[in-house]
Amino acid sequence: MKLGNILEGVEIKAVCGSWDVEISDITMDSRRVAKGVLFVAVAGTVVDGHNFIPSAVASGASAVVCERLPEEVAEGTTYLVVENSSRALGWIASNFYGKPSEKLALVGVTGTNGKTTTATLLYELTRKLGYEAGLISTVIYKIGTLEEPSTHTTPDAITLNRLLARMVDMGCAYCFMEVSSHSLVQHRTEGLKFAGALFSNLTHDHLDYHKTFAEYIKAKKLLFDGLSKEAWAMVNADDRNGAVMLQNCKAQKKTYSLRGIGSINTKIIETSLEGMLLEIDSRQMWSHLLGKFNGYNLTAVYGAALMLGFERDEVLTAMSALRSVNGRFQTFRSESGVTAIVDYAHTPDALENVIDTILGVGTARRLITVCGCGGDRDRTKRPEMAKIATERSHTAIFTSDNPRTEDPEAILRDMEEGVVGRSNYLTITDRRQAIRAAIRMAEAGDVVLVAGKGHEDYQIIGSEKIHFSDQEEVKRELRIEN
Repeated sequence: MKLGNILEGVEIKAVCGSWDVEISDITMDSRRVAKGVLFVAVAGTVVDGHNFIPSAVASGASAVVCERLPEEVAEGTTYLVVENSSRALGWIASNFYGKPSEKLALVGVTGTNGKTTTATLLYELTRKLGYEAGLISTVIYKIGTLEEPSTHTTPDAITLNRLLARMVDMGCAYCFMEVSSHSLVQHRTEGLKFAGALFSNLTHDHLDYHKTFAEYIKAKKLLFDGLSKEAWAMVNADDRNGAVMLQNCKAQKKTYSLRGIGSINTKIIETSLEGMLLEIDSRQMWSHLLGKFNGYNLTAVYGAALMLGFERDEVLTAMSALRSVNGRFQTFRSESGVTAIVDYAHTPDALENVIDTILGVGTARRLITVCGCGGDRDRTKRPEMAKIATERSHTAIFTSDNPRTEDPEAILRDMEEGVVGRSNYLTITDRRQAIRAAIRMAEAGDVVLVAGKGHEDYQIIGSEKIHFSDQEEVKRELRIEN
């Protein structure tokens, strides 16, 4: 592909070298450069790609995109100076892979909680309605029936467009994608054409990165600011930040609500540990999913499906067959009458929602909650998480999540600051031992909630990533074979 074609939509400040260059591949990793490759020097949060321009040129890079020229410019290599390399990379990747987001209906899902469930349910629903679809989520990437492990909630622009191009090649008509606040700030979605966007909610999270809640809101809003007038935007009317997302948004605006104030409204009529009966848009349906938070997720799914042109009654019928997403309110029951629930809840709001859902069913004799907080992440939510767990549970056990490079004991001490004066908790640093202790102290009728890691099958301790699965540990202790 000619260099000029790859640069469509990119504002070039300066050019050094020839435009008449054939490009065989694009990369922002200097170690993957070979002859014919375009290297994009991105100033990342950890390393600056500009430092690796000489290495990329030495490896044969035909062209380099950068924000500033290196001190020495090599003959035979074209240098293109742009204002922002990250933003340019999005357009370059889209052009290189044939603008795949324009060849399918791409729906972005953002918010603090519910992104994975909503995107996954939309993927499953669309397939049940007879269409091929793709999924880009925290848990997994799916191209039709093909699956790939997820590396990021929202991958880099090159990986993202490569995935979308493969979906187009596989005949996918739709793609449902989680859009993280990090990816929006880092311009990973630049150059993509969204058919629509969903907003779930905004609560305390990622302040280690965004620093302030105001900046976190601005990051999420970028998705809606970038929608065209041909697209649609659907937000949670019950979250005060939903209206913020729609400010200055050019797309067709829709809202959903469980309080009866949205374009689409839902009521939870009855609930049990087996599921709940909902009234959505004045029609009743049974769902295998449970909880108010899933009431919101299902309403968002329903609303998005209608905006995509699917028929109302067919959507409700297909929705009634949807099952819970891996690691999201995943329920296990032993022959002795103990119920264990594994959930990804790793923010104060998510933990509160899950606990309130369990208590709201009214069948739990006692609730024992196992939870922790990740290391090298927002410390301010640690005491808040602990406070919620102890106030709403009969017993709480604080343990390790992904401690990373922090001392696990120090993380637990931060959590204990939120429970001064309470005695209904234990600290067990080893997560396997904490889960074992919780299940072994449980009796018939008790519910054990294991929160924080959900679908993750690893723990990060120091710089090492080791295999660990909450589901596996729970099933082993409950003596569940499959």
